[in-house]
Amino acid sequence: MQFFDTHAHIGLIYDDPIDQLRVIQEAKQAHVTRIISICNSLQDFSHVYGNLKSIPGVYHAIGVSPSEVATPGKDWIKTVEDGLKLPGVVALGETGLDYFKKFGDKRSQIELFINQLEIANHAKKPVIIHNRQAGADILDILSERTPSAGAIFHCYSENAAYAKKALDLPVYFSFAGNLTYRNARNLHETVLNIPLDRILIESESPFMVPAKYRGKRNMPAYTPSTVEFLADMLEMDLEKIADQLWKNSCKIFNLPE
Repeated sequence: MQFFDTHAHIGLIYDDPIDQLRVIQEAKQAHVTRIISICNSLQDFSHVYGNLKSIPGVYHAIGVSPSEVATPGKDWIKTVEDGLKLPGVVALGETGLDYFKKFGDKRSQIELFINQLEIANHAKKPVIIHNRQAGADILDILSERTPSAGAIFHCYSENAAYAKKALDLPVYFSFAGNLTYRNARNLHETVLNIPLDRILIESESPFMVPAKYRGKRNMPAYTPSTVEFLADMLEMDLEKIADQLWKNSCKIFNLPE
């Protein structure tokens, strides 16, 4: 049995390259054999990609987060376009909208988001979406601009009704450790009302640690705990659900099973 962590901020867990490699090794010991490394800034991407590009089972996404809307970097569009051509880079992200922390203004965030959707579509790569209190605008934009390779609602935070609307699009719903929280009723309702073949699991490390590890810094190695919770909730065999999640992850990131 193997697990696929579809979203881990390895560079935020540790700065040190040796510690980052240790994170990967610990994940593999927990049967988390594939990880998508996520970076919020292009500078962060260059450091983490440079350190981990040759590590088997580690793949990468490149993009500009809404938190970087004011300072995306010089020639950022070309940097992202070129980055998507690098070996092991399988997605654009994370990008999206964040109205909670009010990074820049809404118009600037939307422009940054749309530009990256167009880049992802041209590159035939899926896009990893950050959504914080911006669900309506994101769904409106995606209804016309979802890349042909699809999109992922990372660390899904909306309700089941929202997910049902989004199911008309080529999108997946990725759940993090907060799925295991007792008060996450909107997430519990959602997983009970969407097809299993549209679900992914992520660590979102070092954030959103599963309930079993509360008080610790989250790690990709803890991903199986969230899968176990999902299996219990859906009353499914753990091995069968892990296998389906693996297939889902490989499909959206265009990787061999």
